[in-house]
Amino acid sequence: MGQKVRPTGFRTGIMRPWRSIWYAGKQDFAELLLEDFAIRKFIHKYLTRQRERKEQRPAISEIRIERTRERVTVYIASSRVGAIIGKKGEKIEKLTKALEKLTRRHIEIKTIEVTRPEIDAQLIAEDIAEQLERRASFRRTMKQAMQKAMENGARGVKVQLSGRLGGAEMARCEKAMEGSVPLSTLRCKIDYGFTEAATPQGNIGIKVWVNQGDYLTGDTIDATDAQAGQVQKKSTRRRPR
Repeated sequence: MGQKVRPTGFRTGIMRPWRSIWYAGKQDFAELLLEDFAIRKFIHKYLTRQRERKEQRPAISEIRIERTRERVTVYIASSRVGAIIGKKGEKIEKLTKALEKLTRRHIEIKTIEVTRPEIDAQLIAEDIAEQLERRASFRRTMKQAMQKAMENGARGVKVQLSGRLGGAEMARCEKAMEGSVPLSTLRCKIDYGFTEAATPQGNIGIKVWVNQGDYLTGDTIDATDAQAGQVQKKSTRRRPR
C-alpha cells in the first residue's frame, strides 16, 4: 500500500499559493468549485484541439482563477504564449467567448510567460508526452529531459512513466532520478507535474518532480515563491533545560 502525498497539495497554503483565489458562502461554494474545475478542463481541451489541426501546441504550466463580483480572471501560465493569443489576439478572443458561453459570466483571460520551461515540472511532463506520441524511445526521452533540467540549475529531477512502455503487452512502471528530490521536507521547493501521453497502445502516465532549491536559505531558482508562507528561521537562542 503506497503512502504517497501529492507535493503541490502538501505545500499549498504553506509554501505555495492557492490556484483558486476567491471567497464564497456555503450556498455558492460547491457550485463555484465545480465551475473552476470545468474552466480548467475546458481550457485544456480547447487548446489541445490545436494539435489536431497541426498547429503549435501551447504548453500550459498552470491555470489560476481569481473571482470578484463583476468578473472572473483566468491566468494561463505557458512557455508558448503566442500559441494561446494568436494573430492580433484572435485565438484568445475565441477562447474568452467560449468560456463566457460555458459559465455565463464575464471572463477576462491573462497570459503569463514561463521564462524557464526546462525546470518547470508540468512543462517537462508535457514535453515528454509530446515526444512519446511521436513514438520516440521512452528511455532516451527521460534521460534527455533530466539532463536538460540539471544543466539549467535544477537540484534534482525524478521522472516516472507508467503504462505499455515501448508497445509491451504488459504495463509496467519505469523510474529515473538525478540529484536530490526530498519529498518529506517543506523547506525544499518541489515542483510536480502530471500528464498523459495518448499512444496507439494506450495512455502512458507521466509524473515529474523537480527540486528547484531551498526556501530557508533563499537558494531558489525562480523568484516567484509564495512569500506569505516563507519558513521562519530557527532561533539561535538557547533554551534553559
